[in-house]
Amino acid sequence: MSNIKEAIENIKDDLEFFDDELDKYEFIIDLGKKLKPFNESDQKDEYLVQGCTSQVWLVPTINDNILYLSGTSDAIIVKGLVHIILEIFNERTIQEIQEFDINILSELGLTEIITPNRQSGVQGMIKKIMEVSKNGNI
Repeated sequence: MSNIKEAIENIKDDLEFFDDELDKYEFIIDLGKKLKPFNESDQKDEYLVQGCTSQVWLVPTINDNILYLSGTSDAIIVKGLVHIILEIFNERTIQEIQEFDINILSELGLTEIITPNRQSGVQGMIKKIMEVSKNGNI
């Protein structure tokens, strides 16, 4: 299994394959279609991510010092962004997450593709993940 930096590099390589921003946008939407089915009973306020224009749910579970995440959104483009965040952070050790210090949006070039409100939502997802890694819960 790759580490966080390798996961970011893999996603970056995938995005850089496309020259056109619209093609990148469509690729992100297609990623959202690959999200694992989300349990509707987990669509609770406690799992809602703050700072997102659309509704985003992230459900964290920690087992043996490893963070497991599931998530979804009610917006198709955001589902793709959730997929990216899960690719980066799901099944990582708490220590690796706590040591993480990379601006994902800049690193992946997403600031050119998604709106400031969507960027805020991605930052909200990352913030929630960081809080869970520090506190051990939501």
